[in-house]
Amino acid sequence: MKIRAAIARERGAPLSLESVDLENPRANEILVKVAATGVCHTDLVVRDGMLPTPLPVVLGHEGAGLVEAVGAAITKVKPGDHVVMTFNSCGACPSCRDHATTYCHEFFPRNFFATRVDGSSGLSKDGERINGNFFGQSSFATHALCHEANVVKVPSDAPLELLGPLACGVQTGAGAVLNALRVLPAKSFAVFGAGSVGLSALMAAVVIGATTIIAVDTKPSRLSVANALGATHTIDPTKVNPVEEIMRITGSGLNFVLDTTGLPAVIRSAVESLGPRGACGILGASGPDAEIVLNETHFMSGGRRLIGIVEGESNPDIFIPMLIDLYRQGRFPFDKLVKFYSLDEINKAIHASETGEVIKPIVRMT
Repeated sequence: MKIRAAIARERGAPLSLESVDLENPRANEILVKVAATGVCHTDLVVRDGMLPTPLPVVLGHEGAGLVEAVGAAITKVKPGDHVVMTFNSCGACPSCRDHATTYCHEFFPRNFFATRVDGSSGLSKDGERINGNFFGQSSFATHALCHEANVVKVPSDAPLELLGPLACGVQTGAGAVLNALRVLPAKSFAVFGAGSVGLSALMAAVVIGATTIIAVDTKPSRLSVANALGATHTIDPTKVNPVEEIMRITGSGLNFVLDTTGLPAVIRSAVESLGPRGACGILGASGPDAEIVLNETHFMSGGRRLIGIVEGESNPDIFIPMLIDLYRQGRFPFDKLVKFYSLDEINKAIHASETGEVIKPIVRMT
């Protein structure tokens, strides 16, 4: 079938809107008519050639839409179901068998290689291979092929166009707080970096009942949003030393902190802001040669912990519907982070994300 897709053809260049051919779903595939897709920092990193995803490729990994057709082996969803498409996993490795799919042993090839397991792609144009299956979906398109492992059925009366960011950015931030760090009520929490992931983490800290909630960011507009979402304190590290300010606020340091920047110097500051027995989670994308330098005496003597986190350590089939429930209750207002764009405006949406003009752009496909 003919679909419309945004193709990354050259490193760092704008995406190209083109008509391409999409194969019918195989026995283990699901065809989704995409309603909307979030724009994530990971899409931009791949477009810029910082990861070995082959070009030309259709990116997009925060898709939400309507199931249009299913392969013969599919039992999880049926045509007409509303779904969110999230990260892919193999379902058979030790991590997947332990229901820890975010640490699937094949996470990188299943999500970043932009091929099916057999090396093929379901996308082409006039005989040219267009790489697809990015994060098991390639949802910068009007239609996408996905899999049972990465499709989550959602309520049909939930606002489908809004739900895509729950697949990655929002799930990552909220899950880091609720699943990985397991922030406790009445404890202190700070997030370094108040983008969509950081603000999702902040909202989760509010949900769980943390009583001191600090957002650290260099953009006043984001700190203003953090205040509106429940931050008790905000810090601009260009104006004050964030570690000293956190110590002033907390007295003895934080119970929990999350870094979303991936910057080694910022990670060090996050760890140094911990009190005894405090835990720091890291989830930002760093370059392949990035290294973290810590003071061993400070880190060890206080029983502090540093934890790497992928996709919020969530079980998407459970966690994404839970976030939808919290949103409907008015307790997790992630809609305050988004701005909608049409598919024709996808490069405008990407620019808004890169510049920080918009916290979470969502691209509508129709």
